[in-house]
Amino acid sequence: MSEQQQGQPSSSTDETKLTPEEKKALREQRKKESEEKKKQRQLERELQQKAALEAQIVRITEEEYINQSKSFGHIPIVRSTYQTEQKFDQVKDIDASYHDKIVTLRSRIHTVRGQGKSCFILMREGCFSIQATLFAQDEEGKAMAKYAQKLSKESVIQVVGKVVKVEQEITSATQKDVEVQIHKIYCISAAMALPIQIEDCMKVETKEEQMKANLAELEEAKAEEEGTGPKAVGQKLRLDNRVIDMRAPAQLAIFKIQSAMGRFFREFLYGLDFTEIHTPKLIATASEGGAEVFKVHYFDRFAYLAQSPQLYKQMAVVGDLMKVFEIGPVFRAEKSFTHRHLTEFVGLDIEMAIKSHYTEALEVIDKMFIYIFNRIEKDFARELEIIRAQYPFEPIIYNQEKNLRIPYSQAITLLNEKHNLGLALDEDINSTQERMLGEIIHEKYNTDFFIVDKFPLKLRPFYTMPCPEDPTLSNSYDIYLRGEEISSGAQRVHDAELLQQNAKEKGVDMTPIQAYVDAFKYGAWPHAGCGVGLERIVMLYLGLGNVRKTSMFPRDPNRVTP
Repeated sequence: MSEQQQGQPSSSTDETKLTPEEKKALREQRKKESEEKKKQRQLERELQQKAALEAQIVRITEEEYINQSKSFGHIPIVRSTYQTEQKFDQVKDIDASYHDKIVTLRSRIHTVRGQGKSCFILMREGCFSIQATLFAQDEEGKAMAKYAQKLSKESVIQVVGKVVKVEQEITSATQKDVEVQIHKIYCISAAMALPIQIEDCMKVETKEEQMKANLAELEEAKAEEEGTGPKAVGQKLRLDNRVIDMRAPAQLAIFKIQSAMGRFFREFLYGLDFTEIHTPKLIATASEGGAEVFKVHYFDRFAYLAQSPQLYKQMAVVGDLMKVFEIGPVFRAEKSFTHRHLTEFVGLDIEMAIKSHYTEALEVIDKMFIYIFNRIEKDFARELEIIRAQYPFEPIIYNQEKNLRIPYSQAITLLNEKHNLGLALDEDINSTQERMLGEIIHEKYNTDFFIVDKFPLKLRPFYTMPCPEDPTLSNSYDIYLRGEEISSGAQRVHDAELLQQNAKEKGVDMTPIQAYVDAFKYGAWPHAGCGVGLERIVMLYLGLGNVRKTSMFPRDPNRVTP
């Protein structure tokens, strides 16, 4: 029996006569048919490309490559059958001091052009690029030039050649004052036709263009849902082909900065005798009493993906580790499709015992951010320059000593005075108002980095310590960069009775997390800490318009692949 006979509408059905459910089924059917046709066309194209490439290939043996008795050709697949003694140079190191030296480079072909006896290849290795040239002097040279001209973009090649200084700056390369004269060229791995072009992933984006791209991404997601598909090389298509998109030098540099942020976070805290911990991500209940968690099957029952390591890092301190941190995944089942929200991100968490006041922790956190920012500026100047070339941004302004701290009530007052918002002193502020506050602080105090202290207690979780001077306030704080929150923290309640009282007032059932409550019954250190979203802080530090640029394979309500 056909699908249509079973009640499924055919793709030629008159939609005006269908119910909403039937229309949805029809859209899904068309989408499936379209995807199958697309896969078939892609397979056919790949087979054709493979056949065309095979016809042009000059193959050499492994021995001919190792001995370099042949000057050019495709080498066999590298299967770890030999160990090379060749010394390889890196593109980023090649400068005028290498003049007249013979180098061996492994890189990708960014562009290739030429005809007859000449060939120009822009070689790209990571964030850096250099021009390689070939001018044939004999028959073998002509054959080599012909071979090189047919190599495809993004293929991995190996070039042996002489570095020479150039009189005219090569603007298309990062290594502008030198080029490599090709003596030998080998193809290590040939690339087929690309689904997106690297050049499209390298286009300069101003703030305004990034905002437009964010709106376009929403439209792309909607188009995909309706089965019409994207019409241009937008962010969605780039993320669908992330392995190619991330080859763009600015994107690689972003991930270098992200890696460095995590490294310097860890480095600073190790220097203060913190212990790195690893808390469970599969838990028996919503970790903080909230509903925004992912529920998963766990053998004969359900479990949840941890929305933070909050309870466990507190228990680690109470268990006498005293000062702890964690770098790990965080899961939030928030159906928020914004420029700054992800359903999975990397959390940088801190918790530490304090002696008498939560500002002891705040001092550590403040100094930690200063350390991270300083190290990034000092050690990653080239990467920042590469990012700035594609995504123009101003360096952040922050203090080298204690950074600006204002009470929440003052933040509300500043907003009301500037924008006449009429906000109550205990009213929560939204992301738009946060950006307004950032602009006010920048104008008034000349800083992009600041701390808002003493949040209303009603806006904070049950484990937050109330303010002793005013029980409507709390010993808690948020940290802002360029007008957006990058961290939230507080002194935690370390008394079991007060913890249960707070939970009762907020309507939180403590039964599922009784082990957490019990931890405070046997003597607990006063403690405080914070949590930081790695992708968000990288986004704001670099002045980027979307957190998906700082997540290697982002997860949001519409994306779980690749």
